[in-house]
Amino acid sequence: MSLNWREIDAILEEIPFEGALIRDIHQPSHPQLILELYRPGRPFKVLFSFANPTCRLHLLSPSRKVPKATKTQRFVSFLRAHIRGGRVVTAAQIDGQRIVRIEVKKAERSVNLWCRLWASAANMIVTDSEGIILDALYRRPKRGEISGGTYSVEEDIASTGPRSSAGRDSFSIRDLPGTGSFNQRVESYYFDLEENREASKLRNNLLTRLRREENRLLASLQNFEERMSQYRQYETFKRWGDLILSNIHALKRGDHWLTAADSDDPHRIWDIELDPLATPAENAESYYRRYRKAKSGLKNLEEERRQLLQQLDRINGRLQALERDEMSLESLRQALRKAGRIRREEKQELPPGLSFTSGPFTILVGRNARENDALLRRHVRGNDTWLHARDYPGGYVFIRSIPGKSIPLDTLLDAANLALLYSRGKDSARGDVFYTRVKYLKRVKEAKTGLIIPTQEKNLHVKLDSGRIRRLQRNNFY
Repeated sequence: MSLNWREIDAILEEIPFEGALIRDIHQPSHPQLILELYRPGRPFKVLFSFANPTCRLHLLSPSRKVPKATKTQRFVSFLRAHIRGGRVVTAAQIDGQRIVRIEVKKAERSVNLWCRLWASAANMIVTDSEGIILDALYRRPKRGEISGGTYSVEEDIASTGPRSSAGRDSFSIRDLPGTGSFNQRVESYYFDLEENREASKLRNNLLTRLRREENRLLASLQNFEERMSQYRQYETFKRWGDLILSNIHALKRGDHWLTAADSDDPHRIWDIELDPLATPAENAESYYRRYRKAKSGLKNLEEERRQLLQQLDRINGRLQALERDEMSLESLRQALRKAGRIRREEKQELPPGLSFTSGPFTILVGRNARENDALLRRHVRGNDTWLHARDYPGGYVFIRSIPGKSIPLDTLLDAANLALLYSRGKDSARGDVFYTRVKYLKRVKEAKTGLIIPTQEKNLHVKLDSGRIRRLQRNNFY
């Protein structure tokens, strides 16, 4: 609830405006202004708040800490240029209408600050002595409250319609809680009200974020359980590698399957898929490699799962503290800042699209314009290699560079196959792929998302290799 006209009069009676020197003006937030004033032996500050529904003015206690603005706003710059160093001539409410006129004289020029404390249309309007508007906190063209316009307080009051004297007389000065002057009680009441509202808003916001984070962690844990169940089959890969080696005399390059009885359980028959482009020994080594990767991966997953459970415990603890209303306003602010920072870091760490490995190199694939643009902007560097199917729309493929190592032809062919696979040219099963370093790509201004022009590019003619594709997908299954 905003101040009524009687309360404004009571506040003005306690503020020694007349003759005070305006030392400075601050704007801690857009709807708030602070005048820093001085009278001999008495510096003081006056807060003007034009926020609905707590618009008001009152003295600020010296001990009251108000956050500083991170950036100087337009209107406060204007006020500093026009009234800083000036003196207040008069300050009074206009006929009980919740409009306060403050006349300020600087050098030989006088300006008027019209402080309209109407909850639905609060504003501070600065005019010259003729009523020409110099500037306003809220520029409202429909009301004529813009630089160069004319402000008439009579017309402003008349726009609200007639108001009976009986209605005005029905207002009284509230008996606000606390001790001290009326200004001090108004200050405590409204700051407590604003802090409680901000705390409630922050608490709801943080609850939403924490519950979203809790759901994300629960989903991740479920995914971890599924992946761990697959990793736990790592002994099977070793068994298959052993069976291939024990039957190597009956296998040759080009075979697609090996059917063999289990060495420990002759009644169990295995159908083992083979890569027809690889030798029997290479197929065995492929399964041994998957065995080693799954075995070490299971250990890593267990550690990651333990960390996820710890995060979930912390989230649950914070949720319980919020539900018990145990967090202060500053704690809520810090928690929200931390939540936002963690979320941004997580987003930066995880590249979009698909990720493959080719030997020691990592290959990133964007599947649409949004992922292409995100990879190009945040996840690759100048010396990384970019590939794209020529004459076909499709995904961007990047080979991340390794310092001191050149990209071998086999890795380049892996990436080129992926570039053709994730393009419209995959149906023809062959096509040209061009490639260049990321630093030789040029962005097109005001073009579609992700559109670039390559320079110094080279060309590869590629025929889709199903065996190569299967190897890439199989090595990245886990």
